[in-house]
Amino acid sequence: MRWFSILAIYLLFWFLSLFAMLPIGMRTTGEAGGERVPGQADSAPHVFRPWPIVWRTSLCAGVLFGIFYFSYKMGWIDVSLPADAVNRLPG
Repeated sequence: MRWFSILAIYLLFWFLSLFAMLPIGMRTTGEAGGERVPGQADSAPHVFRPWPIVWRTSLCAGVLFGIFYFSYKMGWIDVSLPADAVNRLPG
């Protein structure tokens, strides 16, 4: 596998993990007992701290990518095209 493919697949896992990690540990202003700003959504976080989210996301994506890469190296995931699919490619 080329390094660019590794990077692209890791980034796919990273963004997938980001949307799974965003709500974890968040408390709304109502839950925290604070004053809401006029126009603030009810679901907005009381204090937004991005670095713990980035850390958890990177850790989760690393684990998921590690499982994927191990499966790829063991041959459990086949990325080659079947012979009849090659004949259907344009050009």
